[in-house]
Amino acid sequence: MIAGFPPIAANATNNTAMWIGNMGSIGGFREDLKLERKDALGPIVTCIVGSIIGSVLLLRTPESAFERSVPYLLAFATIVFAASPWLRREAPAGSTRSPLATLMPLFAVSVYGGYFGAGIGIMLLALFAATTSLPIVRVNALKNLLVFFVNGTAVDPFAIAHAIAWPVALLMAVGAVAGGYGGARIIRRLPPLVVRIIVIAIGAGMSIYFFVHG
Repeated sequence: MIAGFPPIAANATNNTAMWIGNMGSIGGFREDLKLERKDALGPIVTCIVGSIIGSVLLLRTPESAFERSVPYLLAFATIVFAASPWLRREAPAGSTRSPLATLMPLFAVSVYGGYFGAGIGIMLLALFAATTSLPIVRVNALKNLLVFFVNGTAVDPFAIAHAIAWPVALLMAVGAVAGGYGGARIIRRLPPLVVRIIVIAIGAGMSIYFFVHG
């Protein structure tokens, strides 16, 4: 958007670049990505269906309405992530959650991701921080896997609608692959509190920028 692209084209282009770049993040977290195939199938299918719905909704949204919603979407994702430790503590000790209890909010987050790819990572971090007791490094690894499917699924509707600036997306993807892999290797060595502070600072900074420059 800073470079002058219309908001929806900017979102679709960013989504495509981050989908390619996410392969680097998945590789960087390869030691922490331990999922049984039967456990991964439900979340992956949920992400695909939700992303299709979200991306189609985006393409039907007027440019002006989407542009006005950007700072609010970013701020919402950041607040949910910041509040996730308190949300998790509300669950009774020793209780178990049904798969449906996790898949329903995951579906909602996937719709959000298909609609607004820039906030999907923070939203997934918030969801898994609130609904699981996994360490944040494992949560990051799981988040990257599911972002790959959310963003990758949204590429098809965006491409059909000619909403992607492909030369820009491919150029961004080069940096995204390198940054995704390098960032993942660094994050694995940082204390969880530092990771949380970094995520919240990035989300808050982006929200403030778009509120000021909207």
